Amino acid sequence: MTALIIRLGARLDACAVITAKIGGIVLLALAAMTVLSVIGRGINAYGFGPIQGDFELVEHGMAFVVFCSLPYCQLRFGHVSVDVIARRFPYPLAWGLAVISQAGMAIMALLITRQLYFGLVDKWQWGETTFIIQFPVWWGYAASLVPASLWAIAAIAACVKMAASYQPDKALP
Repeated sequence: MTALIIRLGARLDACAVITAKIGGIVLLALAAMTVLSVIGRGINAYGFGPIQGDFELVEHGMAFVVFCSLPYCQLRFGHVSVDVIARRFPYPLAWGLAVISQAGMAIMALLITRQLYFGLVDKWQWGETTFIIQFPVWWGYAASLVPASLWAIAAIAACVKMAASYQPDKALP
């Protein structure tokens, strides 16, 4: 059983790394597109212009990028914490606070993923499109739902890992 959990944890970590790398690539592409669009605005007099719908693409793309980074961050306990204060507490109290905060993150990840799914269904049913380039809004929701679901799974795994890590002779992760 332990070997299975270790393998699943390794696969979850590999998925989180791949997702974070995909998010980084998309972020670089969005930055390049923004630069090209700004340059196009600057040389508008020469027959060039901005990229149409650039802000729409950035809006949906950045949501995807943020959701891509969350599983990686979650599995490395990289979210904001009050370590400055908690590290001074006795280990059982610091550990208990860490477990509670991981459980809170897991609940929040599940709720956000759930609401993202409901938003996806709503946008899909209504056929809402963006103003300028007219692409369906639900595409952005669908793209973000995949890494958001991975984040929810990672948050649950991180909570379980923290809860199982009680060892008073070692530091918290």
